[in-house]
Amino acid sequence: MKSFLSKLMLAALLLAAVTPLFAQSLALAPAQIVEDFKPGVPFEYALTVENKGSQALELHVQITDFWYNDKNEKIFNAPGTSPRSAANWIQFVPDKFEVGAGASQKLKAVVTPPAGARGGYYAVLFVESKPVATNEQTQDGKQIFTNMRLGCLVLLTAKDTEAYNVNLNDLKLVPPGDNQSLKLTFSVDNKSNTHVFPQAKLAILNPERKLVAKAESDAKRFLPGQKDSMKVEWNGDLNPGEYTAVLSLVYGGSHVETRQIAFTIPAKTASN
Repeated sequence: MKSFLSKLMLAALLLAAVTPLFAQSLALAPAQIVEDFKPGVPFEYALTVENKGSQALELHVQITDFWYNDKNEKIFNAPGTSPRSAANWIQFVPDKFEVGAGASQKLKAVVTPPAGARGGYYAVLFVESKPVATNEQTQDGKQIFTNMRLGCLVLLTAKDTEAYNVNLNDLKLVPPGDNQSLKLTFSVDNKSNTHVFPQAKLAILNPERKLVAKAESDAKRFLPGQKDSMKVEWNGDLNPGEYTAVLSLVYGGSHVETRQIAFTIPAKTASN
């Protein structure tokens, strides 16, 4: 069975090659929902679909799982088939509709979580247009149809059930040098029962433990059980000497993992 991700990529390629104007005519907001919920208590979310094109569009809603594969790529499987699926909790109102040219449509996502929910749960909400014929054909002469699909990621957490456990390992530091910034790479292993958005903050201290430089990374999403690399860079010069890089990984509000790594700037790599 072809994955939803493959279908989505194929549709995007067709749209880019055949109907670029159509590909830019539809918008869905928000693009991501991140919310805490109370187990067993239904709640709602509002979304808006906007048709920026010159023709009316027939649309329908599809809900899938949201997870990742062994390459850390997003995958969109059938509802209920992935770990920590929230797809079967969600209903759209309406689930089929038409949006006129230059008009917008309000949607409501009704979420009914079970009373026993603990930790994080995930889904993706797709709004998909009716396939339309293009002027292109396959190699065997069959007509190619194309459509537009926009998604909204849903990341939910059951309130007061979070169990955070983030491991920080494999630190590797490349000191600054000629035409080279300081780069600190490391691995993050999210063993929590919910998602986290860790951000790396780097402080560089001299032998007197005084701050001489600092930098930070963008936040990165990790679902439960997900392991991937992160990096933080600093573009500048340091005088020859001994230094300590202090890495602080901030996640889950006030949770922090800290590591230190010493490094040396030899005289031959210093700037004149």
